Amino acid sequence: MSKHNSLKSASTVGGKRSVLKRFERVKLMKERGQWKQGRSPIGLPKTKHEG
Repeated sequence: MSKHNSLKSASTVGGKRSVLKRFERVKLMKERGQWKQGRSPIGLPKTKHEG
């Protein structure tokens, strides 16, 4: 019996993440000039990672 695709080990999956973590979004927004100092890091807009 074969394993279902969703049960692959984490080391073999390793694909590209489509969702950034909060600190990654803040860093990206700072680089783009969209981050205002003193802004709350909660409720950030979704940002797309550039390659």
